[in-house]
Amino acid sequence: MSVFERYLSLWVLLCIVAGVALGQFFTALFQAVGKMAIAQVNLPVGLLIWVMIIPMLVKVDFSALHEVRRHVRGIGVTLFVNWLVKPFSMAFLGWLFIRHWFAPLLPAGEIDSYIAGLILLAAAPCTAMVFVWSRLSQGDPLFTLSQVALNDTIMVFAFAPLVAFLLGISAITVPWTTLLTSVGLYIVVPVVLAQIWRRALLTRGQEAFDEAMVRVGPWSIAALLATLVLLFAFQGDAILHQPMVIALLAVPILIQVLFNSALAYGLNRMLGEKHDIACPSALIGASNFFELAVATAIGLFGFNSGAALATVVGVLIEVPVMLLVVRAVNTSKGWYEQTESRF
Repeated sequence: MSVFERYLSLWVLLCIVAGVALGQFFTALFQAVGKMAIAQVNLPVGLLIWVMIIPMLVKVDFSALHEVRRHVRGIGVTLFVNWLVKPFSMAFLGWLFIRHWFAPLLPAGEIDSYIAGLILLAAAPCTAMVFVWSRLSQGDPLFTLSQVALNDTIMVFAFAPLVAFLLGISAITVPWTTLLTSVGLYIVVPVVLAQIWRRALLTRGQEAFDEAMVRVGPWSIAALLATLVLLFAFQGDAILHQPMVIALLAVPILIQVLFNSALAYGLNRMLGEKHDIACPSALIGASNFFELAVATAIGLFGFNSGAALATVVGVLIEVPVMLLVVRAVNTSKGWYEQTESRF
């Protein structure tokens, strides 16, 4: 892991402090930035989101989709957890914790928005960081690449309908035009641009491609951190008056990560998949494409929304929790492999 990736939670905490402070001292400036929008899309944030997402998508080789045939059981578990369990379990946890158990401790007017942010976070499977988690757990690199490519292909078509459905059953109204615009801007266009860039780089050779990836690697995290400074500049008042909100929002996210990773890991073991397949399958089920979630939350609900804050909490706890999951799958390898010989 790079320094940025290893200490991502620290950088996020620093962005919280910097954003809140800047928002309090330069209120007029950030209000002006917030008004720089076309069709509900904030232009500075839109640019930052592209810088954040595109370098990650350049690494995705969609030609690796044929690899899914080599590990049908592992891919089946990945798809089951990512698309049939994860979003729905988060909708349930949001309903249980945010709408009921924690409701007296949260701003009443933001309950729906918080739940929407949690759903957006869960409906976007991890794209980039899963490569890091897979490497740390000695996962099969071809399987990791193939499941990311397949997930991203499904996400282009399924993200908007799934989010709209879950927000609908949560009694949250979302305009379809805004949601589809977000999908187009933050999934379809970046995927197309990233693949064009990928092909251009590969025509110069694998070494040139690898060097380019090393150079642009920090761009994504830097753009994410800049976006977070803007977010917290707008969320400053809410955070100063409701510091407990972040801790409360972290509870369903933490439960979801641990539940989905354990479920995927256990299902792979039950079905007889190898450990180096079960690890990336479990890790992608636990992690989120939080860059997309943050961007969509801003587009749908705005900088000041509880939805944007909820997705940012996902960023805050992503690295330490996922490192915990990596440690768990690594230390349990002996237990896992006790049954592999039977299949």
